[in-house]
Amino acid sequence: MKQIKLFSLALLTGVFLNGCDVQSQAQLGSILNQIPTGGNPSTLEISSGIKQALEIGTSKGADQLSAKDGFLGNMAVKILFPSEAQKVESTLRSIGLGSLADNVITSLNRAAEDAAKEAKPIFVSAIRQMTIADATNILLGNKDAATQYFKRVTTAQLMEKFSPVISNSLNKVGATKYWGDAATAYNKIPLVKPVNTNLSSYVAQKAIEGMFIQVAQEELKIRDNLSARSTTLLQKVFGYADKNK
Repeated sequence: MKQIKLFSLALLTGVFLNGCDVQSQAQLGSILNQIPTGGNPSTLEISSGIKQALEIGTSKGADQLSAKDGFLGNMAVKILFPSEAQKVESTLRSIGLGSLADNVITSLNRAAEDAAKEAKPIFVSAIRQMTIADATNILLGNKDAATQYFKRVTTAQLMEKFSPVISNSLNKVGATKYWGDAATAYNKIPLVKPVNTNLSSYVAQKAIEGMFIQVAQEELKIRDNLSARSTTLLQKVFGYADKNK
């Protein structure tokens, strides 16, 4: 009879969870974690645990990248000259215009840091829409399974949100001017092929790539670092995953 009651509670809670925001889901997940379910986590616990882990990871990732030097000071995500314009950079540095090249790089990364602030609600929405099957596949999948999920369901939204912010920020931090000055200086050099890069699109794409790199790092911490499993629910769910690798 006790098992039947618990099963009924799980079913009702699952229906309720689909209509809740992430904070409510996390609070309910904490309550559910106190229900004895035996040695292995229930599917509901797996779903709640994965959502809790991803909310923690994406929140940290977005906060870190949106801080000053979040992109500029992180070599894993730092935005450099576009590949087709790297010759521009080397040429400018060779003729004593290294400070102009530095200004371009700094301004590109400042624009990305501005845009990163827009990422958190998009990730939260993706977590809210996640099914139990999604959560289970992420838990028992590859070490970047969550990151791949986010790439699949958020890339288009991130680009839509990032693009106008990047465009405004490029103007605000002087990137458009610095880039224009750099391109003009380069294009004046005899016999060079003129460069013409869509700076806004390039920075938006690199900013999104940087977000996924940061999310992947946070995902790995929870999968591989026991101390990063900061709640009983995370310990139970990811401990189960450890046993099933």
